[in-house]
Amino acid sequence: MAERQERPKRTVHTGRVEAVEQLTPHMVRIVFGGDGLSEFATGGHTDSYVKLLFPPPAPGDPEPLDPDRIRAERPREEWPVTRTYTVRSWDPVSRRLTIDFVHHGGTGLAGVWAAGAEPGDRLCLLGPGGGYSPAPDADWHLLAGDESALPAIAAAVEQLPAGRTAHVFVEVSGAEEEQKLDAPGDVRVHWLHRGDRPVGSVLVPAVRALDLPGGTVHAFVHGEAGFVRELRRLLRVEYALPKERLSISGYWRLGRDEDGWQASKAEWNRSVEAEEEADLTPSG
Repeated sequence: MAERQERPKRTVHTGRVEAVEQLTPHMVRIVFGGDGLSEFATGGHTDSYVKLLFPPPAPGDPEPLDPDRIRAERPREEWPVTRTYTVRSWDPVSRRLTIDFVHHGGTGLAGVWAAGAEPGDRLCLLGPGGGYSPAPDADWHLLAGDESALPAIAAAVEQLPAGRTAHVFVEVSGAEEEQKLDAPGDVRVHWLHRGDRPVGSVLVPAVRALDLPGGTVHAFVHGEAGFVRELRRLLRVEYALPKERLSISGYWRLGRDEDGWQASKAEWNRSVEAEEEADLTPSG
């Protein structure tokens, strides 16, 4: 019988809140620092993400938190809950980590915490992971998403290769949720306001109406899973773009919290890929 291998111990980082900024009515920026980030580092990807652990540590709790030990020794209802967030920026010199949180009133977990955060508060996190950065060899770039993808889109825009064309589509509830993007070169930012309409209802037609430039594209499409599925089909099936030139993923799904979405995401992705392959396979 094969010997069971232990899962490598995950590094848990602890960030201390250094600053809180209300960017827009529904976007809160938290800057973390402190010795608990001494081992934190990203691979330079613009979609680097971390797993935030809730509840936050209470005063006097030991550092670092050991989620694997908690899972082994405590009942499931006492296990930490994770929420996935994009690294808006990481400064390896000052060792400051910036994360932007979407906040919708009193609902949710991470957004509610961020809205009430104060300097000195602590939060534990795992990671980072990630794999996308704008490809320097692409002739042009496409970036599209909703509020949840805005931090990654903003980070990517700042690293777009000089002299390259980029079309950026961001759907938000209204003009008050727009942010200034530091876009170099020929970057065309399209802010789309959905109002009370369903998420993606303005974004999908706008991307579909784009007159695709010639040459090689590198695309980043993230956000609510429903519209991501539509845009994936547009790019992969209708426009026949190669999979390796696309970074496409559903960050969240209407009607599901993150736990429910993560539990069903693999099956969702398989069904999307199966439909895609069927559409791409010549009949007869």
